[in-house]
Amino acid sequence: MEITNDIKYVGVNDHDIDLFEGQYVVPQGMAYNSYVILGTAKTAVMDTVDARFGAEWSANVKAALGGKAPDYLVVQHMEPDHSACIATFLEANPSTTVVSSAQAFRMMKNFFGCDYADRRLVVKEGDTLDLGGHVLAFVAAPMVHWPEVIVTYDAAAKTLFSADGFGKFGANDVADPEGWDCEARRYYIGIVGKYGPQVQALLKKASGLQIERILPLHGPLLQTPEEIAHAVKQYNTWSSYGVESEGVCIAYTSVYGHTKAAALKLKDLLLAKGCPKVAIADLARDDMPETVEDAFRYGKLVLATTTYNTDVFPFMRTFIDHLTERNYQNRLVGFIENGSWAPMAAKVMKGLFEKSKNITFCDNTVTILSALNAENEAKLAALADELLAK
Repeated sequence: MEITNDIKYVGVNDHDIDLFEGQYVVPQGMAYNSYVILGTAKTAVMDTVDARFGAEWSANVKAALGGKAPDYLVVQHMEPDHSACIATFLEANPSTTVVSSAQAFRMMKNFFGCDYADRRLVVKEGDTLDLGGHVLAFVAAPMVHWPEVIVTYDAAAKTLFSADGFGKFGANDVADPEGWDCEARRYYIGIVGKYGPQVQALLKKASGLQIERILPLHGPLLQTPEEIAHAVKQYNTWSSYGVESEGVCIAYTSVYGHTKAAALKLKDLLLAKGCPKVAIADLARDDMPETVEDAFRYGKLVLATTTYNTDVFPFMRTFIDHLTERNYQNRLVGFIENGSWAPMAAKVMKGLFEKSKNITFCDNTVTILSALNAENEAKLAALADELLAK
């Protein structure tokens, strides 16, 4: 696919994958993006793809180069879904120089048993590579989301090659009925969410560049001013842990249905009182990464669970771990606990947030002794009022 006269898309689509990174359900598949830049003097290939698509990708690269040998292979990120074909590509193209950060070459040694000392160009922040008509400027992007990451800016084409930044779940040959945001948000929060300060630093660097297109390593290419402005706005919100949408996320676990009944009752109360959106999930049955996404999307979260072995139900503990390891912050959190003889789930859940920043707990905690009653329902109404008032 031609992006500009000199920039070609040579990526591949994966419709066989069941779990991305071994944990994320990707019903619309996955794209592994790669690009070829045709300078007047030199050519560069931007990243490789997953090992299962090496032959398809290699054929795409050869077609884009028109039979010429590539001068450079630029490696922006060493995660295997982008780097797996480095060794075979360099073996097939002995005149090609590999360009990457110093830390990436150390990773190549670990992955492939070779750091390509005889054919490498180590680059860092501020370094450039002249292809003739296209000068690639390298920008360090550590921990977005691995430490070796660089992104690349081509001033002539006003193009940012953004590595994993601005990526999205889904193959590029499948139209996403939900648009860009939903799967881009789930991708960002699941994979990059912990590293908000590092993303903010990269956004600050990018703000000084004239960017007419963003070419990520996953998902659709962003090529209009509207697409770029929207994606940057969303990334700024997500990486600053801001509230994207007004609403409440309710996440629950329930053994015999009583805690579920309380969660559903709270949802009904919130909607009846004018809450614009209530997202509710059964942590044992619904997709947990999507619920993590909702917890970050909305400014208010309610956790409802049973006391279990003097702790909390395992799925709830796992869910809170997913939040805190991604630096969950700047949120209002309410609790519903259930316990037939010694309810203590709320106390345990609060303790799991002890290292989190700017978490405010609701004053109203709902405690259920086995099943809902009139007193519990009054407490639920008070919790709903508090959530909507703050």
